[in-house]
Amino acid sequence: MESMLNKLKSTVTKVTADVTSAVMGNPVTREFEVGRHIASGGPGMCWRIYNGTKKSTKQEVAVFVFDKKMIDKYQKFEKDQIIDSLKKGVTQLTRLRHPRLLTVQHPLEESRDCLAFCTEPVFASLSNVLGQWDNLPSPVPNDIKEYKLYDVETKYGLLQMSEGLSFLHSGVKMVHGNLCPENIILNKSGAWKIMGFDFSISSINSSDAEPKYTCKEWEPNLPPLCLPNPEYLAPEYILSVSCDAASDMYSLGVVMHAIFNEGKPVFQVNKHDIFKSFSRQLDQLSSISPTVLNKIPEAVREHVKMLLSVTPNVRPDADQMTKIPFFDDVGAITLQYFDSLFQRDNLQKSQFYKGLPKVLPKLPKRVVVYRILPALTSEFVNPDMVPFVLPNVLLIAEECTKEEYIRLILPDLSPVFKQQEPIQILLIFLQKMDLLLTKTPPEEIKNSVLPMVYRALEAPSVQIQELCLNIIPTFANLIDYPSMKNSLIPRIKSACLQTSSLAVRVNSLVCLGKILEYLDKWYVIDEILPFLQQIPSREPAVLMGILGIYKCTFSHKKLGIPKEHLASKSLPHLVSLSIDNNLNLNQFNSFMVVIRDMLGRMEAEHKTKLEQLHIMQEQQRYCLLFLFLCCNDSICFDFQVEDIFGSTGVNGKENGSVTAGAASQPNRMSLTLEEKQRLAKEQEQAAKLRNQQPLAPQTIRPASTANSQAKDLTSSLLNNITSLNSLSLANTARPAPVQGATIAAFPASSPMVSNGFNPPMGFQTGGMGMGMRPPGGGLYGGMATTTSTPNFGALTQNHVSVGQTNKAPNMAALDSLFTPSKPKVSLNQMGPTAAPGTNTPWLNQYGSAQTAQTQLQGVSAGMGGVPTGFGMQANPFFSPQNFSQPAATPSMNQSGVKHSASVNNDLKDLFG
Repeated sequence: MESMLNKLKSTVTKVTADVTSAVMGNPVTREFEVGRHIASGGPGMCWRIYNGTKKSTKQEVAVFVFDKKMIDKYQKFEKDQIIDSLKKGVTQLTRLRHPRLLTVQHPLEESRDCLAFCTEPVFASLSNVLGQWDNLPSPVPNDIKEYKLYDVETKYGLLQMSEGLSFLHSGVKMVHGNLCPENIILNKSGAWKIMGFDFSISSINSSDAEPKYTCKEWEPNLPPLCLPNPEYLAPEYILSVSCDAASDMYSLGVVMHAIFNEGKPVFQVNKHDIFKSFSRQLDQLSSISPTVLNKIPEAVREHVKMLLSVTPNVRPDADQMTKIPFFDDVGAITLQYFDSLFQRDNLQKSQFYKGLPKVLPKLPKRVVVYRILPALTSEFVNPDMVPFVLPNVLLIAEECTKEEYIRLILPDLSPVFKQQEPIQILLIFLQKMDLLLTKTPPEEIKNSVLPMVYRALEAPSVQIQELCLNIIPTFANLIDYPSMKNSLIPRIKSACLQTSSLAVRVNSLVCLGKILEYLDKWYVIDEILPFLQQIPSREPAVLMGILGIYKCTFSHKKLGIPKEHLASKSLPHLVSLSIDNNLNLNQFNSFMVVIRDMLGRMEAEHKTKLEQLHIMQEQQRYCLLFLFLCCNDSICFDFQVEDIFGSTGVNGKENGSVTAGAASQPNRMSLTLEEKQRLAKEQEQAAKLRNQQPLAPQTIRPASTANSQAKDLTSSLLNNITSLNSLSLANTARPAPVQGATIAAFPASSPMVSNGFNPPMGFQTGGMGMGMRPPGGGLYGGMATTTSTPNFGALTQNHVSVGQTNKAPNMAALDSLFTPSKPKVSLNQMGPTAAPGTNTPWLNQYGSAQTAQTQLQGVSAGMGGVPTGFGMQANPFFSPQNFSQPAATPSMNQSGVKHSASVNNDLKDLFG
């Protein structure tokens, strides 16, 4: 990289030094900036050609510089001869003015080091194009190295040379005397121009008489720059020291041969023995071989052969050459017509420009861009011709790259954007709007192109508005969003509301419908849909346009209409429009299809929302219930919250009591809906019991036949109580807790004291559905809940009612939280039923304390056949305080147990 930078630096330094040394001190530099060395030309390729600009106007020019160092090897008189010859050529060129001659912008200026003058912008000399690169910068520019002449360029170039010679011979009565590729210059547009009048000869006769020319004898001792190029000179110039207009025509024939033969002339001349070479050449020309001309196109081969004739009178003159069939080419004629446009009136120009689009595709791009385009853009100063010229310019722009468009076309096109008359200009631009938005820079689009569209929407002509509205959707994707939202859409809406033309109003709605996809959802909802309700007319076409916008917005996957807007604005508007009397049956059906679709989607969305809300409310109810029970019943709990808080278990604590073991129980399954409803019902019944007077255990007589249902319920209850593991009514010391039991961490003075039973065990989920831990999954999935059983040690053998140490909390507030939705389920359907005649510990515990204690200590079976114990941490609804009541008049059943009506009623309320 560093080496490349150094090389570039050295090249730039060298070029700058060359320019500075060559031009420094020359008066040309006072008015012109000298740029890069681009080409060479003139006699002996002695003129270096630089690009440049005029300082005052920034006009582009070419600067021709002759460095006097090139002739340092010659004697002073030879130097003077060379300088005089060069000065003569430039002076003569400056004096002559013709489209086929190189135009001089600034006359010759001389300084101590150089000669310099300025001309129109130049590309290169014909000699450079044909491969002669003498006096060119190193390396040779790629645009010259890769330049190839197209057939149309060659034809028209030779036609231009013929026209130039015709002007010199007929108009000026002058012989050029040195017509060769070195003195033919290709300007920036590709036109061929004649220069190098160093050896030109003017007629010595008056303008009316036959011109006569006197030429100088060939002096081989003069420096080459003081002599014409002998390879392109006519034989009579050397051999007979005579010349006339035919001599230039011979030179033209040699130039034509060189063009078709890679720059090689017909004969090579030995400059040291020029006379002998020309004598030999004369013999060869007398019987020219067909192989010499085999590369020349057949259409012009005979004419070239005539131009190379030894006899000057046989050669065609310049005017005749311009009329040969070889130049009857569409491209050549088109280029020729462009060069003569200044002579045509507007009618002739308009006819020509109308047919030009058919010719442009047949021409090479380089010819079109650099030859035709400048001629077209020059017509922009004539407003009447702009509608005829503009389509051709835009056609050329389509074939140009973006860089070429910006550099060559846009500067001339920008003023036309602002022209409002004639109105056809606006129409043409609208039809090519996609091209303009694609290739024009964003800043220029904002400043010139879009304002033109806005003017079209606000134009008084209905046709212009319609065309603009029809064209806008084709390039809407190329318009930046802020311009569309803030400038374009408001003008379309204004045109729709303010116009009196039904076509403009309908086209406005169609245009909006087509560009909806380029707008965002909320802009459409806030700006477009409310606008539809402002449209005053009720013609069927307008109503269907409104329906189309609603339908596009509703069905588009990017847009859509919220259900709130559907319900409050869109549907009421559409329903009111649907019953308009102007609509026919098919149009009404179209309205109803859209309305039904909207209603269906609104119903589905809102139903889904309500279902989700219902689920959330149910979940919230269960959560509040659970938390309320925990706070009011002093429940010691241990739960896992995989479904609520993730997979991490959370151990709850209260009053220092920790529940262990229950959380690790396997096979937790989510509660079914029936279980949840049953649990809710049982909790409701338990709440009612808490608010009643406590029952007192009494001796129960055998139940009568009328009380068989109560007996069945009581039996089921007693069978479930057998899950109390090793119960004891005596206030004996508590055994050591076993693994999996709840460890009491609070003092003995707490209300939760030992009741004489075995250590409290975790509540088994496989038994009764009350106070249990819900299985994993569902709302309470993974949460293990245990409850505390009050002290039974205060019960006596003589049916003494148990004193309440702590009054049961009032659970009436929970009544409103439970809504039973299923039939009650009896306890004997929930747990195992005791066989008839089974000795139940529930009955015996009210007999002899010793007997009851002995029996209960032997019990080890759990509820529902599960060996897990039912201990102190039991369901809170089975607190003995709830069953302590004053003794009533008992009735004895067959077993000697007193039957209490209140007990039956309470149990019936509790268990259904």
